[in-house]
Amino acid sequence: MTIAESAVTSETDPGRGASGAPAPTGKTYLRIERLSKMFGTFTALHDINLEIYEGEFVCFLGPSGCGKTTLLRAIAGLDIQTSGRIEQDGQDISALPPAERDFGIVFQSYALFPNLTVAKNVAYGLENRKLSRADIRARVAELLALVGLGDQSDKYPAQLSGGQQQRVALSRAIATSPGLLLLDEPLSALDAKVRVHLRHEIRSLQQRLGVTTVMVTHDQEEALTMADRIVVMNQGVIEQIGPPVEIYRRPATAFVADFIGTMNFVPGVAEGPDRVRVGRVELECEASGIAPGAEVTIAVRPEDIVLQDVEPGDENTFEVQIGSMEFLGSFFRAELTGEAIADARLRADMSINLVRRHGLEEGRRLHVKLPRERIRVYPQSTING
Repeated sequence: MTIAESAVTSETDPGRGASGAPAPTGKTYLRIERLSKMFGTFTALHDINLEIYEGEFVCFLGPSGCGKTTLLRAIAGLDIQTSGRIEQDGQDISALPPAERDFGIVFQSYALFPNLTVAKNVAYGLENRKLSRADIRARVAELLALVGLGDQSDKYPAQLSGGQQQRVALSRAIATSPGLLLLDEPLSALDAKVRVHLRHEIRSLQQRLGVTTVMVTHDQEEALTMADRIVVMNQGVIEQIGPPVEIYRRPATAFVADFIGTMNFVPGVAEGPDRVRVGRVELECEASGIAPGAEVTIAVRPEDIVLQDVEPGDENTFEVQIGSMEFLGSFFRAELTGEAIADARLRADMSINLVRRHGLEEGRRLHVKLPRERIRVYPQSTING
């Protein structure tokens, strides 16, 4: 599944989460207010404000060093914030040590005890709560059956695959029925096929348990397919919060547009609240709040460029020439150039059937259309990488 396909699975309703069910709303379970974290003179987090609802699955998404893991560790009490407040289920936990907070956590490295069996690993937190041996055995058996490891209880971590070890870590994290589940890059150490399979298992398990969950990831596809809402972070601040489809289709900033999926960026000039110019082409789009004559960056996704049934003279239509065509398995990605758009270059995604049906090839000239509702306009900025 491509990132675009991941994002549009629930496009009919941007208020729905990755599963298609309504994104949880109502009771706020975790509230973060004006949270900042300093490491010496370095600001890792700056004035973070966030509410997470009961039963919600939220992903902290962003590049390395953006502050997402620092924020997770602040919630867990592993790195106490420099300033600000954290409230869980109505209780101020800002200064509580980790042992006094109500959460289970799963790390990227699993952190299983190598000298303990699977059953003993899962039972570890339960034993610390002084439960009876019978209750512990019943709970461990229930959890291992829940994650499909009922017949692995007597094995040691080294005898399990990476995916199985991660399931054990999950079982241990939820053994004490915590109110909050924290996942720190839980799938990044696994190979691609296992990662895809396990992310669906984790999401299904979270929905069955109804546990409020926060997951840190740098993987866009993980966030898009698993989260009810995504918190996109950059350089210690939150760039945007919203359901996956909203983040993908209506990125609030140029950073979000560039980080999530593939995006074309071309320079232009604002002509008014509903019009921009690229080269000789005037494009109808939403550009309110930007002064006429201001330099802007126009963004459009490759899959949103229309290449068929386009009539010259239609709104936002212009002629281009197909440059290179890159075969990417289920589709081609073509580079489009044209005198009308000056030096701008656009990448457009074309299905194999479309290429065959219309005989599209390098050097072919055709008219394309940029649907006005798919164009995003940002104040002129430098897009990195």
